[in-house]
Amino acid sequence: MTARFEGRVAIVTGGASGIGAAIAECLASEGARVAVLDREDPANQHHWEACDVASSEQVERAVTAVASALGRIDIVVNNAGIGAQGDVAGNPDEEWARAWEVNVAGMARVSRAALPHLRESDAAAIVNMASIAATAGIQQRALYSATKGAVLALTRAMAADHLQQGIRVNCVSPGTADTPWIGRLLAQAPDPEAERAALEARQPHGRLVAAAEVAQAVAYLADPANRSTVGVCLPVDGGMDALRLRPR
Repeated sequence: MTARFEGRVAIVTGGASGIGAAIAECLASEGARVAVLDREDPANQHHWEACDVASSEQVERAVTAVASALGRIDIVVNNAGIGAQGDVAGNPDEEWARAWEVNVAGMARVSRAALPHLRESDAAAIVNMASIAATAGIQQRALYSATKGAVLALTRAMAADHLQQGIRVNCVSPGTADTPWIGRLLAQAPDPEAERAALEARQPHGRLVAAAEVAQAVAYLADPANRSTVGVCLPVDGGMDALRLRPR
């Protein structure tokens, strides 16, 4: 049986660690040749281009290099992002600007650079990384929520713009996931065990989302077998956005 991404080339931004690394491994295991765009070396077998998605010059160079080295681009996973804590007064202008440049404009830069190559693919897909913070009010996440809400709106606009060009655009919306960033937040908490328990408790299934689960959702949206799935925001959040369970 042929792997579903056999012969395809996928770009994964922020693919050196966490959810991005899980996505890269998942797509590769299904036959894709994966190119990781990241500031850090992923230290694995994937093609790597050093790239800060906040830089148009670096993005253009990296995407061109991937197309030259691997011959094509079929899938773009815009996963690179940075977190932020605080209410609306909790982050200076510089942090707002940096988060926007990476979390939102970075997706636009990579997608823009990849569009000419995606238009030549018979199974083109872009998958953006949104968040539960795009649709649910979460305390102390004002800046992060603003950027992820923009990602959701951008995804739907891109889906409308590019569907007739043969490019499907969707996004995944993870709940609180077990990632290095969450690990750093827990390490800074006065009581890391209590903080982890609180994060787990706010998700109806009672645990953090695994990076591999998010990766499987990305693979579903990138799979050319699912051509009628367009403009979708797929939650991977243990029911956090949609469910309201009675206390046990």
